[in-house]
Amino acid sequence: MASESHRPRASFEISHSEEPSGTLLAGFSEFGLAGLTAVNYLVDRLDLEETGHVTAEQLPAITPFENGVPRHHTRLFSHPDQDLTVLVGELFVPTWAADPFASAVLDWTEEHSVEEIAVLSGVPVPHGPDEHRVFSIATEDFHEKRLGDTDIPGMGRGFLDGVNATLVARGLDSTLATGVFVTPVHAQTPDVEAAIRLIDAARDVYDLEIDTEPLQDFAEEVGEYYAELAQRVESAGERERPDDRMYM
Repeated sequence: MASESHRPRASFEISHSEEPSGTLLAGFSEFGLAGLTAVNYLVDRLDLEETGHVTAEQLPAITPFENGVPRHHTRLFSHPDQDLTVLVGELFVPTWAADPFASAVLDWTEEHSVEEIAVLSGVPVPHGPDEHRVFSIATEDFHEKRLGDTDIPGMGRGFLDGVNATLVARGLDSTLATGVFVTPVHAQTPDVEAAIRLIDAARDVYDLEIDTEPLQDFAEEVGEYYAELAQRVESAGERERPDDRMYM
């Protein structure tokens, strides 16, 4: 493995055809794929349309395809009837590229007056049956704006790493309201139960009309693809993956 000093610096560029909404909701390729499953399902059920994408330089990339048609690995979706833009990140972003990736997203949101960012994320932390729920890590302005009327508890103690850490750090030092919704995940991919918990949280926070009952069928439809994607995440070395060292 190349040392940190010998790695090229990854760079990312965001292209879009429509202005984003005031809220950006994201899910990324990470252990359990719960967040990615959740945002993919939201795109499907809310009939969102692709309005942009992210390209990566100096980073091992993937080019997903379906029915012989290729697509970008990281895409933006929105709809005129939804005050929500969804970022679907199928590309695994290693730790060494997390800061430039998150910074590119943050610079873009600032340029286009996005007011808040929320991330749906699964974390592989030890947990008991009573902890099969969603927790939040959020800046004060996000908490006041979105969480005051919910029963989503704050995660007790720990720290974020990788993309989520950079996003939340920017939120601490700016007017960008930032929240990360996390839930424990298991090794199976996708962890459908974890994805359902994240979708329920997004539904409650953003008052979305969404039914999670068809999610099992949706997950089965993309099961083979998700299995291959999970293999890529799992094959990344320990130094390539964010730690997400958070304690319940």
